[in-house]
Amino acid sequence: MPKKRQVATPKLPPQSKSAWDWASLTDPSASRVPPIYTKDGRHVATDVICLYATYQYYSYFFSLVGPSVKIYSVTTGQVVSTLTAPRLSSQVDEFHVLTSAVLNPCNAFQLITGSLDGRLLIWDFLDATLLQTVDLAQPIHCICAHEKFKDSVFVAASKTGKQKINDNAIVLQVSLRTDADDNSKPRKSPVILAIGKTRFPTGLAFSPTGTWLVATAGHKVYVAQSASFKAGFVKYVSPEHLTCLAFHPFDDYFATGDKKGVVRLWYCLNENIAVNIRDVEKRTQTMSLHWHAHAVTSIAFTTNGAYLLSGGEEAVLVIWQLHTGTKEFVPRLGAPISTVSVSKASGDEEYLVGLADATYCFVRQETLRISRSYAGIKLDPTPLYGPVIPKVFSPIAVHEKTSTLILPSSHPSSLQIYSPSSSKLLYDLEISPTNRVSRRDEKPIDPPRVEKVAVSPCNRWMATIDAREKDDSFHGETYLKIWEWDHKTGFWILNTRIDRPHGLARVTSLAFSPSPSLSRNVYLASTGDDGAVKIWGIRTVKDKSGQTEEYWVTRSTFNLRSELPSAVSWSSDASLLAVSLGPYVAVYDPNLSGIRQLINSPECPATTGVQFIGRGGRYLAIVGQQDVVLWDLVVQSARWHYRIPNPIQQLIPHPQGDSFVVFHCPSTSEVKRTVALTFNVKSSLPVNEQSIPYVFRSIVHYAQSARMCKFCFVGVTTSWGVVSFGEDILQVTQEGSHGNKIATNATPLKRSLFHDIFGESAFTHLPEERPTLQSISSSGAGRLGSTLGIFDGPSHTLPPISVVFDDIMEGFLQTQPRDTERPTVVEEDEDVDMEGEPPEVVTLESQRLQTRRIDQEEVNSLVSLFKTQIIGRKLVYFLYDFDFKIQSYA
Repeated sequence: MPKKRQVATPKLPPQSKSAWDWASLTDPSASRVPPIYTKDGRHVATDVICLYATYQYYSYFFSLVGPSVKIYSVTTGQVVSTLTAPRLSSQVDEFHVLTSAVLNPCNAFQLITGSLDGRLLIWDFLDATLLQTVDLAQPIHCICAHEKFKDSVFVAASKTGKQKINDNAIVLQVSLRTDADDNSKPRKSPVILAIGKTRFPTGLAFSPTGTWLVATAGHKVYVAQSASFKAGFVKYVSPEHLTCLAFHPFDDYFATGDKKGVVRLWYCLNENIAVNIRDVEKRTQTMSLHWHAHAVTSIAFTTNGAYLLSGGEEAVLVIWQLHTGTKEFVPRLGAPISTVSVSKASGDEEYLVGLADATYCFVRQETLRISRSYAGIKLDPTPLYGPVIPKVFSPIAVHEKTSTLILPSSHPSSLQIYSPSSSKLLYDLEISPTNRVSRRDEKPIDPPRVEKVAVSPCNRWMATIDAREKDDSFHGETYLKIWEWDHKTGFWILNTRIDRPHGLARVTSLAFSPSPSLSRNVYLASTGDDGAVKIWGIRTVKDKSGQTEEYWVTRSTFNLRSELPSAVSWSSDASLLAVSLGPYVAVYDPNLSGIRQLINSPECPATTGVQFIGRGGRYLAIVGQQDVVLWDLVVQSARWHYRIPNPIQQLIPHPQGDSFVVFHCPSTSEVKRTVALTFNVKSSLPVNEQSIPYVFRSIVHYAQSARMCKFCFVGVTTSWGVVSFGEDILQVTQEGSHGNKIATNATPLKRSLFHDIFGESAFTHLPEERPTLQSISSSGAGRLGSTLGIFDGPSHTLPPISVVFDDIMEGFLQTQPRDTERPTVVEEDEDVDMEGEPPEVVTLESQRLQTRRIDQEEVNSLVSLFKTQIIGRKLVYFLYDFDFKIQSYA
């Protein structure tokens, strides 16, 4: 045999090329702040001069995600705009997070947000512009406002320590007035009043009348009367730690939720509170509503105040009827509930439920069923299901036929199919049917987990491994499931289920053999801790009707000594199968089920992985704990060896070229990151070194085209995010990912009962541009402004109305010019009507529109008809609006 040639680890640093790009495909986390709706969802644009009124129904809601505010359309569920807070210089990512938001009570088109970096940001969300920045230099946790206190907001802020945020907070009244020329620059605002100190706040809200300010923190409720903020808070003690707060829409009482799952109604807001001693803890009358087994995460009152909504870890929305104490349920929402809010838009009331996996569900009030839901890539709520085994990678694969990603879902027993091209979640695939129940007490649930997934190169088959660890009350189980792609429906259909493919041992690897077409010569190789290497194949049978049926069976099984296999790899022509077996790498012939070559490299005493490199299948990359050996199968020797100072996480070859990438995580680095080293078969020196600011659980190569020669990777991070990185990344251009102007007529009009009876309104397609308004504004705006200026003075100095009436009306109305050119009439020969022929009547289009006039009596008859036949005020209000339009145009 030829002599082995070893290449020592180079001391020179690797060559560097252009830096890799990276883009996150998921949000940083699911929003924990209840969504905020725009006011009423109804926009009225009125032109007094033309007596023209338009009613446009649109509604949006705001969701806080990391440092951004996403504006969703209620009708379509799409993100129409994103407001991103500007980053401060040398700011830590931990503090670049928005924590609270509120609509400006004096301007419904302004949104006020607070962040952990201590800034209050005032946005014009229609124009997507930042109007003003107020810097408090203290982390802001809660914010509220009331129209009773103009140009002021109330915040619950805390001081930062050396390592973390302080657990104590203080409630402040902050002025938003500024004399600065540039409002976009941060400005320290004077604190008008420090109301009182609290523990770490979980809620801050005003009563509907603005008489009371209530904060919740720890085991206490803090109540202050707005007429005497200097008196401070009066404390009321709760038996459990409070988690959320909500005020009744028009009565002076509020509700709280705690960690034991109890919802309490507090009736402590009365005038007698003013005579109490400051900072004295008290107890008061409450009413308890208990159903939840775990902490209540969010509560909300309905708009009529008769019902209370609550949600928590159980994934069940509970609707409480306050007068009777009865309850109704909306179960099996799919994930724990994070937020609950009520739509106040015109029309039917809806409940908006935000889940822990970043999904929003709309629940109809009449049916208590989910009407629609919107989700991107679902995030994994890991704390509910216990820690994930570090050595087990998260399942991830690519279906090249549809260019979709197969990712772990929010539940460990499911996978989600995501399309990067459309930035949409196609569907969830439940690998192991599981009851979505909540945990008992504080012990995490241990459901079946999808540990591995592999897709065949022919894109027809997919193999999954789902397992459940044994415990004192349950025996362990492992299933190998093979799914077939259905071209007609576009779904994966279960074809074969194999129980315990490797006995009671864990399955360590899965790999499909390459196949040029949808032929039956496709094999699946699997390895397990039982020491066996199994090859699975397709068997075809015919039923009594003559139809063929395909299913998977074991084709061959072999072992090597007492070593445990850890990884397998197929050559490009499926003629060889390489298996990593501890200190050895065995090259099998799958057709003969025999060993062709046994590799034992002294540079790599313990192998953990193996991969064929290149289309020819000549080279084999052997992976150890910190070593990479490139083995030449033709000359049967090591071509080169490279040692990495850190443990190797994964090795991924290029599907078309003779290069591969090795990923490792530096353990000495303060910032968590992953280093990618690119190698070529010709040299032991890395041709490229890149650093990605994430630590990954698993990585897969994503080829955007069949002839793609650049590296493009998609990885699942340790925090369950999905990141695209490499020489060429996924270009995800999601609509509304940046700040966009929102048109007031962008949302479709909601269809009502009036439209169903009488059809579409005649005023729907009227043009928005009105030249009359422009001409009047340009000619009379200056004169009108100067005329109305006389009303700025005292009333006793004003002249009589008879003197200024003509001037005021000339400012509102425009007189027609007297020298208007009349159209010239050209005399032509007239046709003489012959006797016996009726004269032809020609009606102009403008005349035809005026022939049908609706009088007040007819409108009143319609109103009385709907009053007597239809129960409900909303439709009558709509008819009044219609009456107003008719009178405006009559």
